[in-house]
Amino acid sequence: MHGELARLGVRCGRKRVARLRRESGLAGVHARRRWRTARSGDGRAPDLVQWNSGPAGPDQLWAADVTQFRTGEGWLYLAAVIDLWSRRVIGWSTGNSATTELVTPALVMAATRRAPGRRAIHHSGRGAACTSLAFSQRITEPGLQQSLGKTGDRYGNAAAEAFFATLKRELAWIHHTERWSTKDQPRTAPSGYIEDFYHPQRIQHRPGHQSPIDFERAVS
Repeated sequence: MHGELARLGVRCGRKRVARLRRESGLAGVHARRRWRTARSGDGRAPDLVQWNSGPAGPDQLWAADVTQFRTGEGWLYLAAVIDLWSRRVIGWSTGNSATTELVTPALVMAATRRAPGRRAIHHSGRGAACTSLAFSQRITEPGLQQSLGKTGDRYGNAAAEAFFATLKRELAWIHHTERWSTKDQPRTAPSGYIEDFYHPQRIQHRPGHQSPIDFERAVS
C-alpha cells in the first residue's frame, strides 16, 4: 500500500500507513500457499539458473509455468512466460489440458513479442508439457536456451507461482467469484487483466515497487 501511494504521488511514511491500516481494520487478502512437488519428466535439459542471482537486464531469464482454474465445465489451464527482470508477462495461452499444445503458444507469443536475440534462458519445471521433444525443439528455434528446474525444487518458479496467486485472487475479487461457471469466462479474463492492469499499474516488489511497464521505461 505504501508503494502504491508513493507511485500516486502521496507522501507519507510506512509507519503512518501501517497505523492507519490498523485503525481502519484494513488487511490484504492473502492466498494460501500450497507447495507442490514437480513431476519428473523425460527432459534432459540442465538447470542453468541455480538461483544465485537475478537477471541484470531484459530477456536474460524467462520463467514459465502452468496453473489451472476450476469451472463448472471442468478444469481450464493457463500457461504463462514471465521476464524475471521486470516481472512482465510476455506470453500466455489457455487450453483444456496441460500439454505441449498448451505451453507452445505461450512460448511463441513471448519469442515473437520480445525477439530476444540474447540466448535468453527459458526456465520451467519438469512437467511432461515442457519436457517433450517437440517443445524442446520449439525452444531452440528462436535461439532460446532450455533450463529445467530440479525435481522437488519449490523455489525454482516462485515468481510464476506468485503471479498466478495474484491473478487468481484479484480476478476473483473483480468478478466476484472463485469458481467460474464456464471455461469461456476465465479463458478471456487473464488477457484483459494482464494488459490493462497488471502491466501498467500493478506494482511489484522486485522492480523497485513499480509496475512492469514503469520499470522497463525507467531503466531503458
